[in-house]
Amino acid sequence: MKKNLFIAAQHLLPHHLLSRLIGCAAECRAAWFKDRLIGWFAKQYQVNMSEAAVEDLTAYEHFNAFFTRALKDGARPLDSTAGSILCPADGAISQLGKIEHGRIFQAKGHSFSVTELLGGDATRAEPFMGGEFATVYLSPKDYHRVHMPLTGTLKEMIYVPGRLFSVNQTTAENVPELFARNERAVCIFDTERGPMAVVLVGAMIVAAIETVFAGHITPPKRALKAVRYDEAARQPIVLERGAELGRFKLGSTAIVLFGPEQVRWAAQLGETSPVRMGEQLGLPH
Repeated sequence: MKKNLFIAAQHLLPHHLLSRLIGCAAECRAAWFKDRLIGWFAKQYQVNMSEAAVEDLTAYEHFNAFFTRALKDGARPLDSTAGSILCPADGAISQLGKIEHGRIFQAKGHSFSVTELLGGDATRAEPFMGGEFATVYLSPKDYHRVHMPLTGTLKEMIYVPGRLFSVNQTTAENVPELFARNERAVCIFDTERGPMAVVLVGAMIVAAIETVFAGHITPPKRALKAVRYDEAARQPIVLERGAELGRFKLGSTAIVLFGPEQVRWAAQLGETSPVRMGEQLGLPH
């Protein structure tokens, strides 16, 4: 009964209005407010501040600065196996496996379209058909910066408007096409393993998605927008393996896609496996 009410409420709630209101509170600099909020959050979710570059909770200018906090040097060592694909974020594996019949497995009884996930362009989605996907869920306590699984040259970024359903396991099991319905930023790279997509999926009360090359990318006017970064459009952007790609101002999900016969996921990983940024996610096929 509680689960059904939770799902029903999400369909009824004004997602974007709620997220804007939460976003305003998360940027509040008043010490009496932000210190209490940060302190409560850190205690409630057992946030490990010993690995943060700034351990003092009161030193953050607002909640968002705390939530997107940097880590100490060496807190996330990168897997040194030759050719390994890195996990892009802290969290847990939601699902990973093969892209079959143009669809990605979401949860028992649910899948979603690769084409829709990437913004509705079949030509953009074609290189990933028959390939591999990995979905990483970031919980509230996690480090919320997303990093590069491999060195890549940015080719295109697509902002896709949508809803802001929660992305936890309960919602994934009960909301069809969840990750292809939520607001998201799709980043397409050329890598040594062919095309790679890293999709930053928004969620309930996620106030913003940012990337290191475009800054805040959740626009006031929510309309699909694609930006080319190839040589014909502008100076190419190359991000090294393990480099920061973007961040969530309040948590969500990152999805990594590769083409067919390019990668094989680490054998020990499966649904709900805990992961940390920089660990081995997979190896060359």
